[in-house]
Amino acid sequence: MNRIHAIAATLAAAFALSASAQTKWDMPTPYAATNFHTENIVQFAADVDKATGGKLKIQVHPGASLFKANEIKRAVQGNQAQIGEILISGYSNEDPIFGVDSIPFLATSYADAAKLWKVSKKALEDRFAKQGMVILYAVPWPPQGVYSTKPLNSVADMKGLKMRSYNPATSRIAELAGAQPVTIQAAALAQAMATGAVNANITSGATGYDTKAWEVVKNYYDTQAWVPKNIVFVNKQAFDALDKASQQALLKCAHEAEARGWKTSEEKNSWYKEQLAKNGMNVAAPSPQLKADLKKIGDTMTAEWMKTAGADGQAIVDAFKK
Repeated sequence: MNRIHAIAATLAAAFALSASAQTKWDMPTPYAATNFHTENIVQFAADVDKATGGKLKIQVHPGASLFKANEIKRAVQGNQAQIGEILISGYSNEDPIFGVDSIPFLATSYADAAKLWKVSKKALEDRFAKQGMVILYAVPWPPQGVYSTKPLNSVADMKGLKMRSYNPATSRIAELAGAQPVTIQAAALAQAMATGAVNANITSGATGYDTKAWEVVKNYYDTQAWVPKNIVFVNKQAFDALDKASQQALLKCAHEAEARGWKTSEEKNSWYKEQLAKNGMNVAAPSPQLKADLKKIGDTMTAEWMKTAGADGQAIVDAFKK
């Protein structure tokens, strides 16, 4: 009888070991499976699987299929999902520092965006840590341009347009331009454009391509207004529960995903604009008047942001401008 008990105990121990040896994480993401951010995340998940010898498996749920875009941060914070991806500027109402990469015309190139990320990273990490989360990496979207159903020669031409907004910054631009902000998530944008719920939009060539913007909008102005970022982050309890080797492997894969994502974003930027033009869109630089008008809006918004972001915000902008 003792021998049977011993065998049963050994089997139970082996089962417990194999169960604890593999950890599964759910990862909700807001964008389509074909989006370059999602493709990069799928590669990251595969790398993590390989680097941990199958000990950590990340199940990616693209296209806001597990949680809606605006629910992902809270889901990870509450450990309903262990890891997630968000557009960080979407949370600038919660904390102005989250919107630093969407101040119009502060950082407009990839080099500027990389510098801004470097000088703002610590402040962002501190805020996530306070909320029980760890930032793993960030990847930028291509610079933001203006889509419109009608030609725009100045900001006055934007008056009365129904403009899609995806964060507080885009809502404020719409207000300052005399347009009407309409909050629409990326997953619902194509339909909103098709039904006329929206007839203008500030976003990247990537989103324009993903949503086949040319089917409903004919004009794209390459204003390069700012370079917003998606942040991939993990619940701290879930991270702390991993063994040291798995933690190291995860961080190494995150570092590689960040480098790969920035490179892909920059490479695809021109390609996206070429595709818009190829599909019949008028892709143009903004007129000097439109550029000057938008710059004025940018100056107003920078001043507003500095007022709300306090000393931390001032320190980030000062370090960026050095």
